[in-house]
Amino acid sequence: MIYVHWLILLIYGLAVVATMIRVLMDNRQPAKTMAWMLVLTFLPLLGIFLYFFFGQNTRKERLISQQSLDQLTKRSMLEFVEQKDLVIPDNYQTLVQLFASQNWALPFKDNHTDIFTNGYDLFGQLLRDISQARHHIHLDTYIFEDDALGFLVSDALIAKAKEGVEVRVIYDDVGCWHVDSSFFERMRNAGIEVHGFMPVKFPAFTSKVNYRNHRKLCVIDGHTGYIGGMNIATRYVRGRHNDGWRDTHLRIRGNAVYGIQKAFLVDWYFVDRTLISSRKYYPADIEVKDEYDALADAGMDENVVAEVEESIDWNMGADWDTGADSNIIQIVTGSPVSAWPDIMQGYVSILLGAKDYVFMETPYFLPTEPVLFAMQQAALAGVDVRLMVPMRTDAKLVEWASRSFVTEAIRAGVKVHLYQPCFNHSKLLVSDDALCTCGSTNVDFRSFENNFEANAFCYDRGLALRMKQVFLDDVADSILLEDVTRLEKRPFLHRLWESLVRMMAPLL
Repeated sequence: MIYVHWLILLIYGLAVVATMIRVLMDNRQPAKTMAWMLVLTFLPLLGIFLYFFFGQNTRKERLISQQSLDQLTKRSMLEFVEQKDLVIPDNYQTLVQLFASQNWALPFKDNHTDIFTNGYDLFGQLLRDISQARHHIHLDTYIFEDDALGFLVSDALIAKAKEGVEVRVIYDDVGCWHVDSSFFERMRNAGIEVHGFMPVKFPAFTSKVNYRNHRKLCVIDGHTGYIGGMNIATRYVRGRHNDGWRDTHLRIRGNAVYGIQKAFLVDWYFVDRTLISSRKYYPADIEVKDEYDALADAGMDENVVAEVEESIDWNMGADWDTGADSNIIQIVTGSPVSAWPDIMQGYVSILLGAKDYVFMETPYFLPTEPVLFAMQQAALAGVDVRLMVPMRTDAKLVEWASRSFVTEAIRAGVKVHLYQPCFNHSKLLVSDDALCTCGSTNVDFRSFENNFEANAFCYDRGLALRMKQVFLDDVADSILLEDVTRLEKRPFLHRLWESLVRMMAPLL
């Protein structure tokens, strides 16, 4: 028996060494590499499990082949090429190029955008749009509750499916763990195509539990799109003074819906392995050129790629028309298997490029080092950086872990507002009366590095001013946390506990 004991120790030792080599070969930041080395050394067995669940670098993996991704991207590229007189705002040309080059988040003009700050209005409009659908409805959501609102939405989808409308639904398997499977079976039996994203059958034996689809997207007939932070759950319609959740969501009509459609169809290929790139999912208001249709039928073409790149370059540096038709939007997606953390890089670029102000709302504030540094740098340079977080969160560990980050931000001059009426689940940013973004991305490690997320980045003065007013309205329901010395004078054990929990920030 003693030989068995030594054999087990040998196997374990080899597993630890192999894991350490893998950590080293990832070439991460030295601090992160050293942290994982310590975990693997001083937490026997548990260290390997922690790395397996939360430490693996997935950015080198490919969930979708490049050929399939090109096929799914080509239609939005062709629609982009067909735009006439697209003028990119000079102040944000670097940001636009960053998003366009990294994951083909192409800029689309001529959009009409509605901002919703409560679920009652949002879901009323969504149900009206669903009732008017004639061809297809594509819904991608993190949570689809089997509650009163969930059944209301599912009933509306079932009614359209029975009318012959194509209905496709993606829900996140972990986000809907507690939802009875019969809820989704009911929709399947009615003719709706329904898939759970990255199902986790045995959570104790898979790292997939850490990588979730947090997006909230909906496309109706290819011309109306929704993107933001609201899941399908009754807590969003209860009212902010009645245990409801405050959140922000966008309804977009116009060319930017092509970007939302592409994001959904990429997710759909991942869950269903069906390539959907037909013209009918990208309806146009203008005459389609025959050569573009021919290229679409033939597949991706290098000439199209070159023309897309040239179309972006031609208009860089032009004067920015701030009229209604200049409402330019990019739909930017982020995921743990993207080559770069796209949305995080966008936040950093905005913060470091701001001239007057940056206002941000997030339910969870566990920023990555680049984002926290950019916030501090902007505030120290005299930019009015304001951060709004809820007074009370739905996760105590996150609340404790965020306090040390909040203290660091305030010390650099960031003004922190605590939203009081209810849990503020809103994820938005607005800067310099010229740019705003809204979507599913929290200012935390999980959203920037682990989750599949989607945000609309909008380059339009009118829309930015409306989003700024949303922030200012929330400020009226908040208190300003100015006294950092009060935070620093908390009992020693409180501060020690918060510092310990902060170490878990990448896992929360």
